[in-house]
Amino acid sequence: MGHSAAVWDCRAATEITKDWNGIDQIVLRNPRGALARVSLHGAQVTSWRNEHGEELLFTSSKAIFKAPKAIRGGIPICFPQFGTCGSLELHGFARNRMWFIDDNPPPLPANDSIGKSFVDLLLKSSEEDMKCWPHSFEFRLRVSLTTDGDLNLISRVRNINGKPFSFSFAYHTYLLVSDISEIRIEGLETLDYLDNLLQKERFTEQGDAITFESEVDRVYLSSPNIIAVLDHERKRTFVMRKEGLPDVAVWNPWDKKAKSMVDMGDEEYKQMLCVDGAVFEKPVILKPGEEWTGRLQLSVVASSFCSERLGLDRDGL
Repeated sequence: MGHSAAVWDCRAATEITKDWNGIDQIVLRNPRGALARVSLHGAQVTSWRNEHGEELLFTSSKAIFKAPKAIRGGIPICFPQFGTCGSLELHGFARNRMWFIDDNPPPLPANDSIGKSFVDLLLKSSEEDMKCWPHSFEFRLRVSLTTDGDLNLISRVRNINGKPFSFSFAYHTYLLVSDISEIRIEGLETLDYLDNLLQKERFTEQGDAITFESEVDRVYLSSPNIIAVLDHERKRTFVMRKEGLPDVAVWNPWDKKAKSMVDMGDEEYKQMLCVDGAVFEKPVILKPGEEWTGRLQLSVVASSFCSERLGLDRDGL
């Protein structure tokens, strides 16, 4: 693994195993017993467990773990298109490609490696990709697990093309929740959003928090860098901190759409919520040689932490 193996503590481990389809996956562990699994299929985080072994990410019981089908759950990487905002397949092609372990990536700041077990993955444009999206790029992803069990993802996209290109992006994060009707999101109130159920019509959020009673498919614009997802039944809060990701997509299919999805159980919508750090309204434009970075940090705290203590009005990372 070379530079991808953490050496800061002998109890932390980075291991390569295979899933039941024979695809390589990287298992990250921290000294307290937290764990994350990252598949080379799509560079997708497929599992994130806390020190008690409790799963924190949703994966459908009907998910298809076989390329070229995208995995329904975990954290798919949506690139170079998020949603249907371009001419490519839904959410772009990166989540359906095989990535490679990058043993010698360009350096990141020291605080992105010290105290973490991590792996660096790499996707380069292929001949097949160039046919549908004729731009040369290098996409580097670092997935790391901290001593506190936080999950960090750092994406770096570099233009190695001779001309500028633009893209949209999202960490399509499936959170595992107790009951969607008991969930609330704080940090998005008063923001404008695009409603994908109403042809991307623009509205302004009126509630003091977002709660769920029916299908939701929205992109909140120019959002703060800290978002909280409160799960009252489990008395815990997901805290999402982000950089370079101005928008936040929120999605739950509810009952009718869930029943129409072949890779989703009829009742599973109750246990999942997608909250995605994204670039949607204003795509990233990269000139030749330029690089974009998008960071996401996921942590879990006891729900006794209220939004004021989380500092939702402050910067993220």
